[in-house]
Amino acid sequence: MNFSEVFKQSNQLCKVSPDGKYLATCVQYRLVVRDVSTLQIMHLYTCLDQISHMEWSSDSLFILCAMYKRGLVQVWSLEQPDWHCKIDEGSIGLVSSRWSPDGRHILNTTEFHLRITVWSLCTKAVSYIKYPKACQKGIDFSRDGSYMALAERRDCKDFVSIFVCDDWHLLRHFETETQDLAGLEWSPNGCVLAVWDSCLEYKVLLYSLDGRLLSTYSAYEWSLGVKSVSWSPSSQFLAIGSYDEKVRIINHITWKKIAQFEHPATVESTKAVSQVTNFVSLINSLLLPHLDEICSLPVQIPVVKPDPDRANPKIGVSVLAFSSDNHYLATKNDNMASAVWVWNMQKMSLEAVLEQTSAVRCFQWDPRHPRLALCTGNTKLYLWSPGGCVAVQVPTEGGFQVHSLNWHCSDNSLILLGKEQLCLCYMETDEEDK
Repeated sequence: MNFSEVFKQSNQLCKVSPDGKYLATCVQYRLVVRDVSTLQIMHLYTCLDQISHMEWSSDSLFILCAMYKRGLVQVWSLEQPDWHCKIDEGSIGLVSSRWSPDGRHILNTTEFHLRITVWSLCTKAVSYIKYPKACQKGIDFSRDGSYMALAERRDCKDFVSIFVCDDWHLLRHFETETQDLAGLEWSPNGCVLAVWDSCLEYKVLLYSLDGRLLSTYSAYEWSLGVKSVSWSPSSQFLAIGSYDEKVRIINHITWKKIAQFEHPATVESTKAVSQVTNFVSLINSLLLPHLDEICSLPVQIPVVKPDPDRANPKIGVSVLAFSSDNHYLATKNDNMASAVWVWNMQKMSLEAVLEQTSAVRCFQWDPRHPRLALCTGNTKLYLWSPGGCVAVQVPTEGGFQVHSLNWHCSDNSLILLGKEQLCLCYMETDEEDK
């Protein structure tokens, strides 16, 4: 495992191009594009103000830079460095900007979610979509880029509109059985749209592409409900994280619950977790570099009691992440912030609990192998795989603290992000896996 030198970055704005060849980094109002293999600067662009958001087009030919305070978007071309595009939303403002799947249209959401403006880079045509809802995740594209689902709010009711991305015509428009729609997400195969209600009502709805309600799932009533939702890469499972500190697994055939994963404060036996029948190991305190420690049962997981007088209580399952092979699910329960739980989806059992000495800030699966990387804001990088786990000191000057991380799409490197810096971690490749 090797590490690059440290480079500057601002606001964690650092992304690898979809083709894996380039690394784009924002430093205040500058956009720096480097060759991933050499880290040499290929392009340097200057924006009109500090960059709030940066995003690659799907074909890696363009980069979008949004400046929300100014209501501006600038687009830069890698093929033609002298070409650029500026979109000014004017007095109506700007709160969100993103690419369409074809990489030739930009969707801008105005302040107060009055409308979404669709700008074409090719024809310079402009289209408007009214009534977008301001919610946690109100827009989602199908994995193949064919369809866009949009949450809308009209006459105090929730609706979903499905658009065809080729020409932006409306395919379906239907009212949802939600009190206050909080988010929606396509299954990876693009056949089912999951829609969930606000935390005040536990309700998850499954719709087909033509707007038919396939199923409704509700685990309980009269308490804070859904906090996170995630599809497995195969579309076979829908994981629902809740404020009651449990994860419920819904299957794609009957849309019924087939498993329930709990996060007990004390892990003491195979009976400690509901429907867990094959407890494998509990990994504890990754304190020493290149070493893991397996603790004997029972083990006490640190719990922080949430303040009932504060909004958005730190309780419940907020993060769900499936491994690329569908074999594992990693979860984080907010009132046990120093632990990441890893579940075996084939056995529907607890595989490991990764307990740290401080709160876990970020974790992400390797895009090709069942390997989990995580960080806690200290100077170490932590890796877990079914064979064990390891803690590695990041050998940079000045005590580089890892606040966030991202895998390269080829899985041979990790981008480590600090408060105002970044570096790359190069993984040793196993020739047998290639």
